[in-house]
Amino acid sequence: MAHPNWQDTVIEGSHAAAVDTTTASAPSKKHRKLLAIVPVLGMLAGGAVLIQQTGRAQTQAPAALASSTATATATANATATTIAAPSPASTEANTLKPNPSKPNIAATVQGSLTPPAARLAKAPAATLGCLIGPMRVADIGSPVTGIVGQINVDIGDSVRQGQPLVVLRSEVEAAGEKSAKTRWGIDADIRSAQASLVLANQKFTRATGLLSEGFVSPQAVEQARAEQEVATQRVAQSKGQRDVLATDLNVVRAQVEQRTVRAPFDGVIVERFRHPGERVEDRPVLRLATLNPLRVDLVVPAARFGQFKLRDSIAVQPELPGVAAANAEVTHVDRVIDAASNTYRVRLSLANPGNKLPAGARCSVDSLTSNSAAVTAPGTSSATAQPVVFKPRS
Repeated sequence: MAHPNWQDTVIEGSHAAAVDTTTASAPSKKHRKLLAIVPVLGMLAGGAVLIQQTGRAQTQAPAALASSTATATATANATATTIAAPSPASTEANTLKPNPSKPNIAATVQGSLTPPAARLAKAPAATLGCLIGPMRVADIGSPVTGIVGQINVDIGDSVRQGQPLVVLRSEVEAAGEKSAKTRWGIDADIRSAQASLVLANQKFTRATGLLSEGFVSPQAVEQARAEQEVATQRVAQSKGQRDVLATDLNVVRAQVEQRTVRAPFDGVIVERFRHPGERVEDRPVLRLATLNPLRVDLVVPAARFGQFKLRDSIAVQPELPGVAAANAEVTHVDRVIDAASNTYRVRLSLANPGNKLPAGARCSVDSLTSNSAAVTAPGTSSATAQPVVFKPRS
């Protein structure tokens, strides 16, 4: 059907083109109509295959898409063959070749279908970050307002519980204490009352004897008895007043004691906020921290809840050069999970003899994937789960 002066028509996919060989004679009218129909047939065939290919791509995996594309290419090539034989270059262009620069979609889909148990089994051991801090920190201040008179310690000094740290000026309080002590020491009222009591007792004894002999009236004896009772009450009153003076003296002494700030617990002075001569009101003077033992705060994902128990021994590795790992004991495990971060807190106690390890250093705790039902992957047996790297205390 092809004219000898025209080249065979080549159809690639859904496109077709006719190439003139620039011969001397023009094609006939019959041939021109036939050649005009050929591109239309190729486009219709390619479009039908493309629609079929699109429908299959929505329901099939990406691996089947390559097969549909190859089928569409073969159909288009077959249509072109009925008109003219395709060239080798066009056949090679219609062949799908893998592109190494693009990701393997089939492999990605296959990886996403991997069971969670298999992915969890392949996961490496996790390292949990932690922070080493003082076991206790206190900003020490004075309960009363005053002027700093003397500071007995400085930054870095180790102190014991009850040791005097800061002394405020207390001249007025010292004078009040001296006055109260003097008043308490005066016992003249008690001695006077006791002497009156002795005299009243003697008068009552004599009145009783004279009454038996008839020398005094009964009214005189009653009067002597009343005077004896009054003298007895005066002695009790004088002793009570002395007790009140003793209480006042204790109050003044307590006020003087408040002018001395003492260490509430054993620790190290880590900060100094005031100097002698400065006024103290509601701000602290010193900061005291306990460095033996140290406190280790560990933030654990909720997926590992139940992994740490009280009194467990865990290896803690400080992120300091030349410092080896040390065992810390679990002292607290949160019973409430933070919903925002999906984590919970574990607190440990790390012995620090001689305060060799500084507070504030970062650390890490190595932990395996799971050790309990709370962190065991679905579909796996808890008997095959690996234990975490800590040893319960015997």
